[in-house]
Amino acid sequence: MSGSHAGSGRHVVVVGAGIAGLAAAHRLLAHGARVTVLEASGRVGGKLLPGEIAGARVDLGAESMLARRPEAVGLAREVGLADRLQPPATATASLWTRGALRPMPKGHVMGVPGTADALAGVLSDEGLARIGRDAELPRTEVGDDVAVGEYVAARVGREVVDRLVEPLLGGVYAGDAYRISMRSAVPQLFEAARTHTSLTEAVRGIQARSAASAPAGPVFMGLAGGVGTLPLAVADSLRARGAEILTGAPVTELRRAPEDGWRILAGDRVLHADAVVVAVPAPAAAALLRSEAPGAAAELAGVEYASMALITLAFRRAETALPEGSGFLVPPVDGRTIKASTFASAKWGWIAEENPGLVVLRTSVGRHGETEILRRDDAGLVEVSRHDLKAAVGLDATPVATRVTRWQDGLPQYPVGHHARVARVRGHLASLAGLAVCGAAYDGVGIPACVASAYAAADQIHGDLHGVQELTAHPVQSLHGAAGE
Repeated sequence: MSGSHAGSGRHVVVVGAGIAGLAAAHRLLAHGARVTVLEASGRVGGKLLPGEIAGARVDLGAESMLARRPEAVGLAREVGLADRLQPPATATASLWTRGALRPMPKGHVMGVPGTADALAGVLSDEGLARIGRDAELPRTEVGDDVAVGEYVAARVGREVVDRLVEPLLGGVYAGDAYRISMRSAVPQLFEAARTHTSLTEAVRGIQARSAASAPAGPVFMGLAGGVGTLPLAVADSLRARGAEILTGAPVTELRRAPEDGWRILAGDRVLHADAVVVAVPAPAAAALLRSEAPGAAAELAGVEYASMALITLAFRRAETALPEGSGFLVPPVDGRTIKASTFASAKWGWIAEENPGLVVLRTSVGRHGETEILRRDDAGLVEVSRHDLKAAVGLDATPVATRVTRWQDGLPQYPVGHHARVARVRGHLASLAGLAVCGAAYDGVGIPACVASAYAAADQIHGDLHGVQELTAHPVQSLHGAAGE
């Protein structure tokens, strides 16, 4: 069915206008549904947020998307942003560890090396020697799931975890490698660990398969103007195709309607829908599902989140000298305050082109369980960022502008057993036709994973509604599960 006849389809309400909710609406329109999107805040986009500093356009949230997965880049193209897609101008990053900036090692899978040589200079001699023992150790069972840090430390030593796995995983989840699920966060490593005794041998196998099958082109992609412009373009596309998007419309109640379908209370508005997609963070989803799906709500209420802050700084280019590369990661074991810094003007060509007299960079602070640093005011976060930047790269200039963006409970955590929790949530919802969930709390926190989650939810809804429509003529025909989850 064509989205050009959106008004003639069954009515679907999408709760949440982050990238997952918007992508679900985009897919539902393609299926011919009539769509209403309800967003509690005053804007669309969720964790994707465009902004500016000293007149320069920047991202104040996520800044890049994995290009080796097709969903996010494909969505950008579909909403007219093909000519603004840009890979990073440089992909060379560093580690700030053991008192110096060191080149990011190559030949690893989320920090796990295929050989000890890959980590020379990052680890101590003892740490490098410990990697070599992996081939001699008996098999380490992973069971149904295991923490990334626990398994990797058992095979190749804690130094690998503390100095490389931890900062890389921390950049994605703002979490603790010794708690994060290997099955959910690094599934290719988990599958390899189930079939190999040696971890380094498993990594070399992953690398060989990746080299043989990886598509040509960049690993990551951004957008001129910022990735934060993606949800705005999706929203414009939705409105142009007949969807209604209401901001400042918090949903306070979601109930099955006696006459079939769903009743949604949003502020002083009551909406009726044939189906609902819940695309909000786990705590908000738990509150909405408590009446109709208490089992799912209880599971979602247990999902933990990490808070963080991004500190964006702009300097006069004439006063600023940075090392080459896109920035650096910081292992927590080194005891620094910032956990990473991105040299935005070097990483994204469009920032440098639009602002030749400026250098823009940003730092991040905060991890799961680290709340004290986030109690500091904005000036305090700028101060600690400048202190660490001076120590790391010698930057001692005074910024012409600063901006602090706080993401309270911004990143869901994927502890050991996360996959089983998600399966239980979906199991509890399976009996409620016309209801689906999607977003970062389920199958991945990256933008492509969120879009894929949204498409799966939209396809499930389409299958549910199609089954209802065709029930009398074709009682066994259904598209439920068409996304192949």
